Amino acid sequence: MSTLTAVEKQFNLAPKRRGYVWMIVLTLSGLMLWSVSELSLALDQRGMVIASNIFTGLLNPDLSFLFSLTNQGVLYLLLETLSIAFLGTIIGAILAVPLAFLSASNIVPKPVSGLTRVMLIFVRTIPSLVYGLMLIRVTGPGPFAGVLTIGVTSIGMLAKLYVDAIEDLDTKVLESMTSMGCSMFEKIRFGILPQLLALFLSVMIYRFDMNMREASILGLVGAGGIGAPLIFAMQGYRWSQVGSILIGLVFLILLIEAISNKLRAKLVNG
Repeated sequence: MSTLTAVEKQFNLAPKRRGYVWMIVLTLSGLMLWSVSELSLALDQRGMVIASNIFTGLLNPDLSFLFSLTNQGVLYLLLETLSIAFLGTIIGAILAVPLAFLSASNIVPKPVSGLTRVMLIFVRTIPSLVYGLMLIRVTGPGPFAGVLTIGVTSIGMLAKLYVDAIEDLDTKVLESMTSMGCSMFEKIRFGILPQLLALFLSVMIYRFDMNMREASILGLVGAGGIGAPLIFAMQGYRWSQVGSILIGLVFLILLIEAISNKLRAKLVNG
């Protein structure tokens, strides 16, 4: 009871900022009304019919297409999408490590870290579909373009998260290694990586979970995976095949997320 009284007393002593709160509420309300007025939220009858057909396709999937073992079936396309996401994540995770160390102000001089961070911001700014369209022009359509796209788009986020971990390091280890005359490579290899390995792997698994979703839409621009068959089935109004693809994709993503969560929990908790 005394604790509750103390909390109430502290609450009553707190300055009342009703004008400030009302200003925020009115500003947000005005922005929401303006945003709604700029958007066309009306649904025509044809759109409702298509939505009904999509829902019907989800309830009545094409099982022969879903469980087909050919290279045109859903299982093969999901395996291809999974491979694109996995290889792209590995490439991005490897390339992000040196860039992360070059971005860490406690490892390299600040001009070097600042320049590298600007470059990583530029890399993160470009959407994955834009990278896919550019790389398809270089490598041609197919899964290889998807792997490169996932790899490039992963670098920016992974390097940023790596940098945050590097700058939170225990610097006493580095200071003791410096007093022993260790080189920069030796400090990274024996003083930094052992502290960061588990966290790096956890971040990489988290990014793989995201890349699985990215890889599923890269097929829309011809970069392999299940995205192209999905858009072709939608354009052809083959809703039962759309349902088969979406069901397979949902189950695969749920499975990957469950496994990745367990792996990340084990890595973080040791």
